[in-house]
Amino acid sequence: MTRAAPLRVGIVAGESSGDQLGAALITALRERVPELQCCGVAGPKMIAAGCEAWAGAEELAVMGLAEVLPHLPRILRLRARLIERFLAQPPDVFVGIDAPTFNLGVAKRLKGRGITTVQYVAPQVWAWRQSRARKIGRACDLVLCLLPFETAFYSRHDVRAAFVGHPLADQIPLQVDRAAARAGLGLDDSATVLALLPGSRVGEIERLAADFLGAAAWLAERRPELTFIAPMATARGREAFERKQAEVPAAPKVLLLEGRAQQALAACDAAIVASGTATLETLLSRRPMVVAYRFGALTAFLLRRLRLVKVPYFSQPNLLVGRPLVPELLQEQVSGAALGEALLGRLSDRDYLRELDQAFLEVHETLRGGAAGRAAEAILELLRERDVQGRPA
Repeated sequence: MTRAAPLRVGIVAGESSGDQLGAALITALRERVPELQCCGVAGPKMIAAGCEAWAGAEELAVMGLAEVLPHLPRILRLRARLIERFLAQPPDVFVGIDAPTFNLGVAKRLKGRGITTVQYVAPQVWAWRQSRARKIGRACDLVLCLLPFETAFYSRHDVRAAFVGHPLADQIPLQVDRAAARAGLGLDDSATVLALLPGSRVGEIERLAADFLGAAAWLAERRPELTFIAPMATARGREAFERKQAEVPAAPKVLLLEGRAQQALAACDAAIVASGTATLETLLSRRPMVVAYRFGALTAFLLRRLRLVKVPYFSQPNLLVGRPLVPELLQEQVSGAALGEALLGRLSDRDYLRELDQAFLEVHETLRGGAAGRAAEAILELLRERDVQGRPA
């Protein structure tokens, strides 16, 4: 794309997964448009890729309905400041990465002032609050979808959407090297290794870690030879996990890792995972898993009372394969014994493991194919169309 002036991109990413997506997108855009300027809300990887950070991505690392309320004044102030700065220094395009509640509010204001807007990571309104689809179309000129079934849903609601695939499917090889991963972590090549991934947010860890550790205790009692590892996304998350360890005295020794989630998943034989991006990483590593999630009590009450959930499964692996291949435990179903029992029987079920391996490989191949490049091309194509439309006859 040839431009007389640098391409100016406003970008807002929430938490570590958004930071990864944003950094890959910035790199892909700069490969196509070397004169690129990026600014907005960024994490360390985006900053390293050349994004000017007006605020840190961790400021948006809040999820749930009721859980957001204590942070709402701060978040609204941040959004107001960003909108003011973007209007004062208009970008050629605004890209909101995930964090839809925050980003769609920004996008709507900017689009109303003639700025092209893109949402990268389709809001999962197909799962709940489907009535919001048209509102997303009014806020965004384009929605970039990571999952293949999302574009059909948005098309039915007259929202322009493009499937770009998932960058994780490009980062994680089709055949992960278990031996190399274990050597890198100092693990015995012959050990049976289970990974615990209770989430990247402190709130998730506080709600799930005790039960994940309880599952480790339950499993260790029956299989004393098991080795447990747990990658921690942040120092604060590690501190929260260690506090929960002190509450579960029967828990076995767990090797805590600083980050390195993909290496942990490559090294393990199976995993207990909080619902979210880590379940997709586990799928791409082709490892059996049990998926768990627990909302705060008020959020869970509202979801049930208002009947907001519209899909048969809540985990990405089951949504992507289209059947309940992976055990899911939600809310009060989550307990150490339930998690341990759900995983133990599948560790030695060879037919199940073969079925899972094949299904996960097929998903990986579908999602693979240069997602960041596709996303960059889709954004640039949108801008080219706008340039053509804006030229005088």
